Amino acid sequence: MRNDAPDIRQDVERRTLTLPDETELPVVGQGTWHMGENPAQKKDEVRALQTGLDLGMTVMDTAEMYGNGGAEYIAGEAVQGRRDEVFLVSKALPGNAGGSRLIQACEESLKRMGTEYMDLYLLHWRGGFSLEETVEGMEKLKRDGKIRRWGVSNLDTDDMEELWEAESSEHCQTNQVLYHLGSRGIEYDLLPWMRNKRLPVMAYCPLAQGGLLRRKMLEHPDLQEIAAGHNASAMQIMLAWVIQAGDILAIPKAVQTQHVYDNAQAASIRLTDEECRTLEQAFPAPDRKQPLDIV
Repeated sequence: MRNDAPDIRQDVERRTLTLPDETELPVVGQGTWHMGENPAQKKDEVRALQTGLDLGMTVMDTAEMYGNGGAEYIAGEAVQGRRDEVFLVSKALPGNAGGSRLIQACEESLKRMGTEYMDLYLLHWRGGFSLEETVEGMEKLKRDGKIRRWGVSNLDTDDMEELWEAESSEHCQTNQVLYHLGSRGIEYDLLPWMRNKRLPVMAYCPLAQGGLLRRKMLEHPDLQEIAAGHNASAMQIMLAWVIQAGDILAIPKAVQTQHVYDNAQAASIRLTDEECRTLEQAFPAPDRKQPLDIV
């Protein structure tokens, strides 16, 4: 499946999921964490995001925290001239998640991205503002046309239950959390809770962070064998596993062109039930409640 650039667009399958407001999105999007930190990488980062858009990965996730706003500048440059194609997501820091601070944070993010609205605005993680106040602010931003939808990030099950007590909480579109084959803690209670509410997960770090954990995962013989059977890379299989169920949207970050192609092609990989069982036995989920994995 690892084809050259001119051929890959014919091989990419358009797999989608549906948000609670009936918006249809591709199951593989693009992350921007650590982008906008090194001016020397700017052209490559913009090019990577634009290539991803060409391949149908039209969900682009960023945050005011990433590169102190630098990633939002990169995202904004990548979508110039094609804003209508993109489902643009950003996130507010907890210290900006209520009252006039939320309004100001949103406006500053919009300015950095050079756009009049966000398709989705998330609370990055919980802070000092109440969830009720955050929801009120998000609803105001919607009424003012500055955002079209809102959601949350890094909220565990008890947080989501508290959120659901707030007025207009049913307008929440997603909870963005860390989830990959080596970090399956959300499967104990958070993922079932969200599925019960028909609320899709947006999975960040779906390929795990670079480092020892990912190296050990990629070297696992079961993962390598399944990858060989699909003529794919081990990381493509990891990504295919995350999106297998059809209600999880993954946002891997890539700068190298080949990695962008690989991520797009992962949407075309269909794992068998037996392959999923093999992977899940190799990388088992915890059998008890775990603290929410956050990076």
